[in-house]
Amino acid sequence: MYDIGVNLSHPSYLESLEQFQKDYHEQGVNGIICIASNLDESLANLKLCAPYSDMFVTLGCHPHHASSWKSTDTDTLIDLFHHYELAVAVGETGLDFNRNYSTPDEQIKAFQAQLNVAATVRKPIYLHERDAFDTMIEMLSSANLDNSGVIHCFTGDSDAMKCYLDFNLYVGITGWLLDERRNQSLKEAVKQLPLERLLIETDSPYLLPRNIRPRPKRNHPKYLPWIAQEIARIKELPVEDVISAADNNTKTLFFS
Repeated sequence: MYDIGVNLSHPSYLESLEQFQKDYHEQGVNGIICIASNLDESLANLKLCAPYSDMFVTLGCHPHHASSWKSTDTDTLIDLFHHYELAVAVGETGLDFNRNYSTPDEQIKAFQAQLNVAATVRKPIYLHERDAFDTMIEMLSSANLDNSGVIHCFTGDSDAMKCYLDFNLYVGITGWLLDERRNQSLKEAVKQLPLERLLIETDSPYLLPRNIRPRPKRNHPKYLPWIAQEIARIKELPVEDVISAADNNTKTLFFS
């Protein structure tokens, strides 16, 4: 299994990356993709992950940090992608009109620039979207997504999922699926999600699956099997089929 969404900068992980890696290996997780929220974190993750052959990174700017985006960041990202093989996707980028830590205009500017970076370096786009679906779809419609991408931590309904699938995107499913307070629309969408478009992720240390007992303090890539098992239960498939499909999709999108 590959966890395609890990926020590596959490202090509990950085205390010992060797133990962190050992813990997820013991649960059958073969590798992780570490998400960047801004350029500084992109550079930090490159340095942290370089010694580990199974840790990969995204490079980019989250919409929360879009106000920090500079025109020179485009060339910086392109240069980094040309020099680091462990950099496998552009992002986490997109639009978040829920909290608007950066203004919508700042988010749109940074997102468009990163769509252009993805087209230039021919890497997948790693997408975040909250309360900005219409604008996201409009921008994706005019983007060059030849190398596809993933809608990270998808929490929407079947109609939204279909739109993303129409753009040839993969769909990242997290522990949100195990949150009975808010997972009903997502469960229905997962029933219809083609296995050949499925990716699985923890978004750790966030979105801890709520059925883990005893309940840990925070999420971790080692809890990825809980998500795979729930997808298998909902789709009425052997968990091995879910894991195999997600692994193949991860390799096709990020490593081919």
